[in-house]
Amino acid sequence: MLKRLFRQHIESITTAAVFVALSSLASRLLGVWRDRVLAGTFGAGPELDMYYAAFRIPDLIFNLLVLGALSAGFIPVFTKIIKDMKCNDKFCYTDSPNKEAWELANNVLNVVVLVLLGISLFGITLAPLVTHFIVPGFSGEEKNITIILTRIMFLSPIFLAISGVLGGILQSFKRFLIFSLAPIMYNVGIIIGAIFFVPHMGLYGLAWGVVLGAFLHAIIQIPTVRSLGFRYKLFIKFCDQNLRQIMKMMIPRTLSLAISQINLVVITIIASSLPGGALSAFNFANNLQSFPVGIFGISFAVAAFPALAEYAFNEKKLIENFSRTVRQILFFVIPSTALLIILRAQIIRVVLGSGQFDWQATVLTMDSLGFFAISLFAQALIPLLVRVFYARQNSRTPFFIGLISVVANIVLSIPLSHKFGASGLALAFSLANILNFVLLWLVLSLRLGDLDEKKIIISVLKFVGATLAGGGVAQFMKSFIWPAVDMSKFSGVFLQGLIAGSSGLLIYILICYLLKSEEYYEFLNSLKKRLPWTKVKTDDQGEARI
Repeated sequence: MLKRLFRQHIESITTAAVFVALSSLASRLLGVWRDRVLAGTFGAGPELDMYYAAFRIPDLIFNLLVLGALSAGFIPVFTKIIKDMKCNDKFCYTDSPNKEAWELANNVLNVVVLVLLGISLFGITLAPLVTHFIVPGFSGEEKNITIILTRIMFLSPIFLAISGVLGGILQSFKRFLIFSLAPIMYNVGIIIGAIFFVPHMGLYGLAWGVVLGAFLHAIIQIPTVRSLGFRYKLFIKFCDQNLRQIMKMMIPRTLSLAISQINLVVITIIASSLPGGALSAFNFANNLQSFPVGIFGISFAVAAFPALAEYAFNEKKLIENFSRTVRQILFFVIPSTALLIILRAQIIRVVLGSGQFDWQATVLTMDSLGFFAISLFAQALIPLLVRVFYARQNSRTPFFIGLISVVANIVLSIPLSHKFGASGLALAFSLANILNFVLLWLVLSLRLGDLDEKKIIISVLKFVGATLAGGGVAQFMKSFIWPAVDMSKFSGVFLQGLIAGSSGLLIYILICYLLKSEEYYEFLNSLKKRLPWTKVKTDDQGEARI
């Protein structure tokens, strides 16, 4: 039964989305546990700064050369040449109706691994030079340790490249369950490294944990890929037409990814000149604030994209869908921002506060998280705005606006980091994202005219009013609970944050109800439709749509 579940072919978009969404949430929660283990073991100090700095270049290589190529090119081309979507390992490789597809998969796999092997060897050899460029502010000993960590972690892109091709095969055949489990295994590997390798190998054990995570990321997908009929063959055809098409399609995607990756590299360079723990605090705070951005901003943007694409050049319908999605995102993000600011100390102590993660590290991360929070609305809406441009077959505008925001981030990071330290990097990041949002909105408004701003503003005023009331109650309950619990213990901090946060959310929901918020009722109705005992009458019995 378990074997059948892992190999299940999923046609429904909704079912596939549920698998991916649930595994994404599980991966994020596991990522929080990973951060707690790292914070408890090392605190926010020089050791984790070295780890994050060493992680940056191998991660950049993977994102640019593997993620960009495979997400943009491999899946569309590979899916197009599949002849039998339900093939299995009973087929002989040479007699398989998918022989052309398997030849392409082998060709891409071999080319990608060959390229990554060369780059990894190049990176291992030039690690001292790369490290000196990335962390100019580190001491001599810190640079030496970072060099060794970088060399170890340069093995991970090779395994992730293999995993990327295997994951592309699984997505093409609509085997989403096992594909969705791969990122979870990556975090499992890092946690194993932190718990079991570090006591024997020190900080180097953490780097080997990253390599283990990458290996697990790939290995978990192999049985299901083999069950589809894939068999590995060693050959390379650089002149293959399908391969050239993939390479052509990867260029715009790689350029877009390069913007964010260069941004992270620059932040690492600047953070290396700050006191120890700055880079760790920035990464911890960034991981925490990415929760509402990922769950609300990205998920709604992905869900809305088919409708945006369908009505891309029907401006009335496009703006209608765009406006509704903007308001739905802000319905969740505005109160999330308030609670993240009010309860940031409680959140950080509950998630990260153990072992070596002391109060000083808490304050450092808390300040960064507060500055991150002011741009949550922009970060959550940017994915939607970008997809409107993509739906209208315009990828250049988001790229150039993104480039402007990166330059702004770099320009702002230098003076703000000198003034505020690690939190200055978060403030620069937020200001750059707000600029990105404003420019995207203005350009879209110039091209489409009225974006239904009046209706959006009315809804936002309701959300803000409800948030102010809910935030006030949360702040009051936080002070009210404080004398009644032991704040030196995990249970006391957790209870204070839970009661204050829950009280604030209840008031927010109540005010939205009293103000007759359209988004509140829409959210309520969507929940009712998904209750297992609720009968839903539908006119369209075809494939489910997001």
